[in-house]
Amino acid sequence: MKKKTFIIALPLVLILGWVFQLLWSAGQFKTISPYFKGTCRQVEGVVGGEDITIHPKTNIAYISACDRRSVENGGPGKGAVYAYDLNQASPEPVLLTNGPGKDFQPHGLSLYVGPEGRASLFVVNHGDGQDAVEVFDLISGKLSHRKTITGPLLLSPNDLVAVGHDRFYVTNDHGWYTPVKKALEEYLKLRLSNILYFDGNAFSKVAGGIGYANGINVSPDGKKLYVAGVTEKALHYYDRNIEKGSLTLRGTIPLESGPDNIEIDSKGGLWVAAHPQLLHFVSHSKDPEKLSPSQVLHLTFTGDDTWEIEEVFLNKGDLLSGSAVGAVSGNRLLIGPVFDPCFLDCQMQ
Repeated sequence: MKKKTFIIALPLVLILGWVFQLLWSAGQFKTISPYFKGTCRQVEGVVGGEDITIHPKTNIAYISACDRRSVENGGPGKGAVYAYDLNQASPEPVLLTNGPGKDFQPHGLSLYVGPEGRASLFVVNHGDGQDAVEVFDLISGKLSHRKTITGPLLLSPNDLVAVGHDRFYVTNDHGWYTPVKKALEEYLKLRLSNILYFDGNAFSKVAGGIGYANGINVSPDGKKLYVAGVTEKALHYYDRNIEKGSLTLRGTIPLESGPDNIEIDSKGGLWVAAHPQLLHFVSHSKDPEKLSPSQVLHLTFTGDDTWEIEEVFLNKGDLLSGSAVGAVSGNRLLIGPVFDPCFLDCQMQ
């Protein structure tokens, strides 16, 4: 009788233990105490401004936006890229493009400014039934579409970072591609996602073994590459071979939060938007009435393999839910969401 009871109870104990560990690791027991030294205003008119990057010379921000809830419900993404002029005290978003294609669904974006001053904007696009990277030339403040890049290795692209006018790295955020397998990959925290490098002609896999590879960026000197592992709640950083594009894992930075996109400031500091309660974010993705906390972290390398982490922004989700990016210029901090119909323009003290 005792043996039979044990056999019945053991799976239940294991399941309960797994559920508790999942809730704990997802941050569900965290206390969210809002914090920010400064003021923020909500800028409306942009739905799902998931990625933002700022031109280092003109101080104009570029915003990738897509109505992801519409997409998940089988509707159009109604996506676009906007400009937002930080030279103004209270600017408004300006539409630059809602294409190419009939249903533009932009995701991650990256701006490359060459030494000659020429600027190229790269955008992950899930529209028109295929995953692709769209390349635009930025000419006199306007975007001119140059080409569409696809490939058999580009299976679940999320974010990218350009390292030339025709070269970039891009994250595949999953290794499994059906909805059920994706969910299993996430909840079991499997490290199946990867990083691809496009050398101007073809894609190659240059890193793998990452748990939900998301945001990606490079150091100002191009010698280090950073990638967010959402389900690992960590950043990985790699030594980068500038000539060949190959990567060598150098270290991992634990964050105790699910990192999303990564932006780099003028001093080489990392600004990481994060989801401190991942299961709240999952609920928010399905129901806009369910709030998801927003967080922005600032990482400063104090040595080759030492760093300091500062929490700059934390909100329960009432000001902005599900932060995906924090982009900085001077004392201006722009925070974009995955789903919300606004983004934040903040002045840091």
